Amino acid sequence: MNRKFIAAAAQLGPIGADEPRSSAVSRMISLLREAHSRGAKLVVFPELALTSFFPRWFITNDDELAGWFESEMPSTDTQLLFDEAARLGIAFYLGYAEKTKDNHFFNTSILVDNTANIVGKYRKIHLPGHQENESWRPFQHLEKRYFEKGNLGFPVFDALGGKVGMCICNDRRWPETWRVLALGGAELVVLGYNTPLHYPPAPEHDHLQYFHNELCVQAGAYQNGLWAISVAKAGLEEGCELIGGSMITAPTGEVVARAATVGDEVITALIDLDRCAEIRRNIFDFAQHRQPDDYAAIVK
Repeated sequence: MNRKFIAAAAQLGPIGADEPRSSAVSRMISLLREAHSRGAKLVVFPELALTSFFPRWFITNDDELAGWFESEMPSTDTQLLFDEAARLGIAFYLGYAEKTKDNHFFNTSILVDNTANIVGKYRKIHLPGHQENESWRPFQHLEKRYFEKGNLGFPVFDALGGKVGMCICNDRRWPETWRVLALGGAELVVLGYNTPLHYPPAPEHDHLQYFHNELCVQAGAYQNGLWAISVAKAGLEEGCELIGGSMITAPTGEVVARAATVGDEVITALIDLDRCAEIRRNIFDFAQHRQPDDYAAIVK
């Protein structure tokens, strides 16, 4: 069985607060077509890809806040993206703010197959930031206020001839994310992020933002023998500088494609899921070498 395919990371530049979803979707469709022209079978879009990163604002009006969320997927605006992906025969990952029918709010991603069917859903577990307005910050990071912790765990889905897992932004910094996905059989992890260049609680780390982004993804890929596609919303968005650095990483931890800009950009690479065995049959052979009896402190 051939388990090779071309995958694309579709980085987005900034989305303004007043930019309609139809505009963001139009941009994503352009990136989808560019990826298709390169032979891609999978396109990965960023976290909260339909709107500006609204957790940077302290919002007290419930109706205003609800306007940032999607109550259905596909929605009227996103249906065009689903239709074009189906026409081109491309699978995709999309991040968005989800409002459920029973009024729960999540930072969510979905995996859509090449016939436009949603085959997987993930809700962000490692929510960063804070809950109350902190006026000393140049911008807020209120994910803990606006989103509930994800309630789906770290599921792994059958797709693209293999096993695919998802995570979102801050999840990538936690080694447990990668290990649980790998234990579930993931051979490819896809994720989107919105990461500010400036980190107000520890500005001395600002110069490390690109380094830390690459460090955690490369480590996660290598230590678990899987592919990773990590995709940014980037650039100067409503006065907040977001890092780019979208990349495709091999199971060896090597970066095989990396974005060169902080705008709308497509990068592609050939994914061979069988390469996971290079790591999983050797130094990170879980069955032979893991010692879970000695890891109890991780979950105490």
